[in-house]
Amino acid sequence: MAQLDLRSKLEILADAAKYDASCASSGTVKRNARSGGIGSTEGMGICHAYAPDGRCISLLKILLTNSCIFDCHYCINRKSSNVRRARFTPDEVVKLTLDFYRRNYIEGLFLSSGIIRSSDYTMEQLVRVARSLREDHGFRGYIHLKTIPDADPELVHQAGLYADRLSINVELPTAAGLTRLAPEKSGQRIEGAMKHVRTAIEDADDAKRYKSAPKFAPAGQSTQMIVGADAATDGDVITRAARLYGKFQLRRVYYSAFSPIPDASAVLPLQRPPLMREHRLYQSDWLMRFYGFSPAEVADAADPVTRMLPLDIDPKLAWALRFRERFPVDVNRAPRAALLRVPGLGVKAVDSIVAARKWRRLHLADIARLTVSVAKVRPFLIAEDWRPVELSDRADLRPLVAPKREQLELFAA
Repeated sequence: MAQLDLRSKLEILADAAKYDASCASSGTVKRNARSGGIGSTEGMGICHAYAPDGRCISLLKILLTNSCIFDCHYCINRKSSNVRRARFTPDEVVKLTLDFYRRNYIEGLFLSSGIIRSSDYTMEQLVRVARSLREDHGFRGYIHLKTIPDADPELVHQAGLYADRLSINVELPTAAGLTRLAPEKSGQRIEGAMKHVRTAIEDADDAKRYKSAPKFAPAGQSTQMIVGADAATDGDVITRAARLYGKFQLRRVYYSAFSPIPDASAVLPLQRPPLMREHRLYQSDWLMRFYGFSPAEVADAADPVTRMLPLDIDPKLAWALRFRERFPVDVNRAPRAALLRVPGLGVKAVDSIVAARKWRRLHLADIARLTVSVAKVRPFLIAEDWRPVELSDRADLRPLVAPKREQLELFAA
């Protein structure tokens, strides 16, 4: 087999990394190179992908290798998959990160890997990259490491001393799905590793009063869930995500849509558009994280029989249409929690309403300036000069407030 050059490896391993979703860089400490070193975590516009042609998309997002000793059925890089393989050395990843940073292509590194030789060996290689960047080259930019739950806890702990964020994939929403599709992986071991990271983060937070105390994953930990590879419903996904947030104090749960890759022997049918389903789950996650919805409330937005979220409308609107008796709410009197449940009103809009009504009564025109579509909002609220009357009780309300489908022009003016 011909030896691959660095450019060929980069092409293969940057493309292979696109299936890893958890690469946001928010939430870490401010750090720059004014006192020496190279890099910064303070740059704006951190994006979630890397373009092979070298365009600036901020994070160098790559795998150390796409070879793997595991044979997870949903993974394109599984042992039995017929894909082109490549592998970086730790020194090559360090060189690429520094070279791309100096060219202003990136502001940080997102590094994951298939499992080679053993979990411990692979984890050692990931830690070696982060250690070299920090200690040998004074790199102060953002580093996100995907860690391996089967690795020695001490190796995972070392990773947290160098990385801004750690993530450990729970893989699938249900234990049954994990057992069937990834029998070499253990849900218990995965959650055990996540618990270890959480404990280390909490210990580091408790030690902040000491200046010499080392920081541990200051941007916290996250996880990734593959959606659509098994029979898990949206209700199952929402329930699992809520449990993970509470149990491990995660910064984010990332949802990755599974799209079957056809081969010569079979084509797996897609029952629901995977990317739209992923989008609705992210919206549901947003309701729990920023709008005060409980997991049970979000799950109530799903169909009570199939436990799947509607794809034609967002979960907040679906919830409001199902619980029509809670509307309309008075923008001049309703508590903040009730306003956050009004379709079309975001957190900033609600905060503006709460602040403004201390000084004057709000009219519908005032609300219209705070939302993209006042037509979507009107059936669900009362203002000084507006009361929906018959509109809020109409049986055909859904088509009136659902987004209109339109064909976009390919060559827009």
